[in-house]
Amino acid sequence: MRGFYVLLAVVAVGGAGWLIYAAQKKPAEAPAAVAPIPVANDGFKGYTLGSDSAPVEITVYSDFECPFCAAFASVQMPVVREQLIATGKLRLRFRDFPLSSHKYSRTAALAAQCAGEQGKFWEMHDQLFMRHDWAQSDKDPSDVFKGFASGLGIDMQKYQGCMDAQRYAGRIEASYEEGQARGVQGTPSLFVDGRHYEGKANSDDLKQLVDSIISARKRS
Repeated sequence: MRGFYVLLAVVAVGGAGWLIYAAQKKPAEAPAAVAPIPVANDGFKGYTLGSDSAPVEITVYSDFECPFCAAFASVQMPVVREQLIATGKLRLRFRDFPLSSHKYSRTAALAAQCAGEQGKFWEMHDQLFMRHDWAQSDKDPSDVFKGFASGLGIDMQKYQGCMDAQRYAGRIEASYEEGQARGVQGTPSLFVDGRHYEGKANSDDLKQLVDSIISARKRS
């Protein structure tokens, strides 16, 4: 795997240590020339969960290959969905931030976007994070992603056409550049109502934060 990770922070997640990493290139190795990805200007601001009228919004910048993003999605998110999203308190917005050190993070992001084209973004999101063995191998996971898509009942001809055309590569790049502009350096990175959140990213702390924001607004 190219590059290596630099430790940014350690926070508690469900009693276990949760590390947030950022990618750093090897200084002695010149990068191969890569054609720049045109940035999409389609106004897309990420898939969301929850009501548009929810009083609090959390934006998550995430990388599908990142193990700590997978831990957040598989361990913390089910509780967040139940306690905050389903109750109308929170809307969650997902933004792609594929780290350069992760070889297949953009492929995974593209698979999720192509599934989203058929109304199955969150279902593919869950498959990519909760069945994360593909990220532990250096093998091209494209066939694994096809299996996920087929299992979700996605039209495979349309899905493959989307993947082959790299239809949403520009959208993913736009999300990445947005994250850079906001100072994102590692994943997962959370913003609560537009402000960078530096606390513990577990369901209990997020619930306490959301409840406190709602209470404060009611008092004002």
